Amino acid sequence: MKILQINSVCAAGSTGRITADLSNILTQQGHDSTIAFGRGNAPQSIKSIRIGNDLDNYAHVLKTRLLDRHGFGSASATKRFVEDIKAYDPDVIHLHNIHGYYIHIGILFRYLAESGKPVVWTLHDCWAFTGHCSHFAYVGCDKWRSRCASCVQTRKYPQSLFFDNSERNFADKRALFTAAKHIHIVTPSAWLAALVKQSFLSKYPVSVINNGIDLNVFKPTQSDFRQKHGLQNSLVILGVCSRWSDKKGFNTFINLSKTLGEPYRIVMVGTDPKRRRALPPGIIGIDRTNSVRELAEIYSAADVFVNPTLDDNYPTVNLEALVCGTPVVTYRTGGSPESVGEGCGTVVEQGDYDGLARAITDCAKQPPDREHIAAYASQFAREAKFGEYIALYQSIAGEVS
Repeated sequence: MKILQINSVCAAGSTGRITADLSNILTQQGHDSTIAFGRGNAPQSIKSIRIGNDLDNYAHVLKTRLLDRHGFGSASATKRFVEDIKAYDPDVIHLHNIHGYYIHIGILFRYLAESGKPVVWTLHDCWAFTGHCSHFAYVGCDKWRSRCASCVQTRKYPQSLFFDNSERNFADKRALFTAAKHIHIVTPSAWLAALVKQSFLSKYPVSVINNGIDLNVFKPTQSDFRQKHGLQNSLVILGVCSRWSDKKGFNTFINLSKTLGEPYRIVMVGTDPKRRRALPPGIIGIDRTNSVRELAEIYSAADVFVNPTLDDNYPTVNLEALVCGTPVVTYRTGGSPESVGEGCGTVVEQGDYDGLARAITDCAKQPPDREHIAAYASQFAREAKFGEYIALYQSIAGEVS
């Protein structure tokens, strides 16, 4: 089979690593795999197509900021890319994040409708069925069920500074995204699958395929992390995020540092210089890293992984912690609780700060069996999850042919 994946980035960040890992496994199994991406670079070992260039990205950002028309920029770049698709002639097109300032969804989806190509579309968030935002649970909005308008999140990603075009965006996306015949939606969580079935995308079949983890890298890993940071006698509470914000729990960790005190120490991975300056002395801030080996070492060194997210789909960080044998404490937010099996941590009702603090101290003082946690999490091996994708490719390609 010839598989074309399309995503905003390649081999960077969570979705980029998913596309790259899937491409590598497809190649190992004798399939022809190409990744089309819109920003950054791709490893030379992966066959790839860059959609547009940095100038296209900047122009798309400008259109988003000024007109709130995210997804409707990069017209010339997308037209050229459609010609690339025709030349490659894939058996299956696998969409991931098609937002991210790099592709014109109108041009892309008109081609998909006309070509009749079978499409797998993995939704990593909710952007596909809203008029603006990628997440809405945090603000308690349910306009997406019928018609987005007067969006309260225009200043959030993808940020618009002046206009609210959410009503127009919603109508255009509904028309475009429901015109193709052969689309199969995939979500990483049952929670998101349930939302899709209530949206205008409900006409399509929906499957749940959890994110997969590379167990050759993410596993219990010895390191000198505790010694390097003076944590030998501490109970280490870990948080990991690609971009910290209040809804991802940034302020929650600051409050936890005051509530827990000694011997607890908090480590936050993914902090930028501005965020690090806001951290109190009791919290260690570490830069974002794309080194999976380094992440595995940090997960393994922690006593408890804490994810106080207030808006999430199916956080891969939970899985990464679990396969390293580290228990997870999380709020009951979106699909975040779905990966926490029995004896692998605690799920706390969203916003119950006191319950979160108690769960952390209980988990640290009476730690679960780390071998049991790692064994439980082995079900999320990427080979098994990507095998589900390959079976889906073969199924839908057979249906169309």
